[in-house]
Amino acid sequence: METITWHDFEKVELRAGTILEVSDFPEARKPAYKLKVDFGPLGIKQSSAQITKHYTKEELLGRQIMGVVNFPKKQIANFMSEFLVTGFADENGDIVLAAIDKPVPNGSKLI
Repeated sequence: METITWHDFEKVELRAGTILEVSDFPEARKPAYKLKVDFGPLGIKQSSAQITKHYTKEELLGRQIMGVVNFPKKQIANFMSEFLVTGFADENGDIVLAAIDKPVPNGSKLI
């Protein structure tokens, strides 16, 4: 494992946001949802997430998640992703979201 400096870590903008909209993403190669997330002062951003195995659209609405908001935009099929949703692969390779266990202001930075 490569080590990084504190300065390197500070460059990663891991921010809290609340999911406002969830829709199917049939054009994606692997099953995924399209998400619209409110990052407070950073605005509303969209991303796709391969989280369909563990989460329904209904249970994702209103949930706070962590996202990396300072990667360049990335085109996925016909959709432009503006941030990276964070999570961990389970024993089957399905993604489990990284969790915020108490509400924090949208846009809060992980420190």
